[in-house]
Amino acid sequence: MMTKGIVYFARAGAGNTEGVVEAVRARSKELHIEHVVIASDTGETTLKFWEALRGTGVKLVSVGEHAGYDGGDEISISEEARQDLENKGIKVLVSSHALSGVSRSITKKFGGISPVEVIAQTLRLFGGEGIKVAVEISVMAADAGLVPTNREIIAVGGSGSGADSAIVLKAAHMNNFFDLEIREIIVKPRQRGEKWDA
Repeated sequence: MMTKGIVYFARAGAGNTEGVVEAVRARSKELHIEHVVIASDTGETTLKFWEALRGTGVKLVSVGEHAGYDGGDEISISEEARQDLENKGIKVLVSSHALSGVSRSITKKFGGISPVEVIAQTLRLFGGEGIKVAVEISVMAADAGLVPTNREIIAVGGSGSGADSAIVLKAAHMNNFFDLEIREIIVKPRQRGEKWDA
């Protein structure tokens, strides 16, 4: 038997980022985690984790929104920011979102809801967007070959910007999604909705 505490934030949002960084740093050391995946559209959140984890041997993957997420063909991370992350040894991934993808287009055009969207909504029941995002980016990173699926990693998500959730999990690829295992919740907001920014 193992007893381990979970850090709960009163609200979701970017104001929790520093607390998430500290909790991830501590838990990655305790569990000898070698890979941390971070949702970060501009790279700013990833840099905070890099500062805290550099010199530890932990490999970082920064996952951003797909091109066209906000319309047009642009991606949210600038070429300069991307180059800076890569120069620091951080892998940068911009790809289709595992828990929406083409399904969201079908829903927007024809209505209804897809099984993938049911999975995403179910994950949001655990305190909002952050846990869902953490699961989603772990699948995206696994599909890109950037994290292993045979050992534990940490995945970090947020609710709009920054970070407010982190989990320990065994990732899986999209084609065997139900092999994914959430093994620990490290930090999360206690409730959805109300957010605060740093």
